[in-house]
Amino acid sequence: MQAIRNYFRTPWSCDARLDDRTAVITGANTGIGRETALDLARRGAKVIIACRDMEKAEAAVKEVIESSGNSNVHCMKLDLADTKSIREFAEAINKGESKLNILINNAGVMVCPYGKTADGFEMQIGVNHLGHFLLTHLLLDLVKRSAPARIVTVSSMAHSWGTINLEDINSEKGYNKGKAYAQSKLANVLFTHSLAKKLEGTGVTTYSLHPGVVQTDLWRHLSGPVQFVMKMVSPFTKDSVQGAQTTIYCAVEPSLEKESGGYYSDCAPASCAAAGKDDDLAQKLWDLSCQLLSITSD
Repeated sequence: MQAIRNYFRTPWSCDARLDDRTAVITGANTGIGRETALDLARRGAKVIIACRDMEKAEAAVKEVIESSGNSNVHCMKLDLADTKSIREFAEAINKGESKLNILINNAGVMVCPYGKTADGFEMQIGVNHLGHFLLTHLLLDLVKRSAPARIVTVSSMAHSWGTINLEDINSEKGYNKGKAYAQSKLANVLFTHSLAKKLEGTGVTTYSLHPGVVQTDLWRHLSGPVQFVMKMVSPFTKDSVQGAQTTIYCAVEPSLEKESGGYYSDCAPASCAAAGKDDDLAQKLWDLSCQLLSITSD
């Protein structure tokens, strides 16, 4: 019922400015990430587009500058499938930026064939969760110094049919691309839930969200029959501009300033699966993530 109510809601709009704020958006060269970058640039933010393909990133920067009239838009190389790249990117941000007010963990892979990251993690959990977990960890001190600040992680309603397989997080005993995707999206929700608790009192707030069923490049790995179905229902799906609205809402909506750890959809609070609020599971995933990434975190 919430989804139906939200569908008929008046479109969210807000004229909040982001002058003198700095935002990092992963995977912002295309789709909802690029639309998010454009919106934040129009609000006056300094925007750093972080992505793997620098040619596409530079083209996106040019488009965002031209459309927003804000020349303070830049791109930097970040490959979330490689912890070395993540560390190099974070080091460059920490050295080069005096503040980071908005971190948007947007990049992702969806139902892709089995593959591994440079560090041997299954690709979907590696990019969607572990890559952003490490990135956030490495940038957290800068974000805290920039408070009030926000960390926004793009999840999916797919989290609700996901389970976290703590004994086989990398799907080595058997791979189902749909289950691996749902696991990674549940991990996004649990990460946000944990992070909110750990950041209480710091002025840094966290949000996870479902962008909607959005027509993006992520569909490329869907099977032929599923792609056909998606084409049939495409009149009811969102384009990238519509799909970016909940991310933007979580990043800028003034009324969310004191909210943290929640899950959002259609620019409104939404109910996440019970597993997404499981404190014990969230802590176990946090501990396992730290172990896999060889990092120490409170």
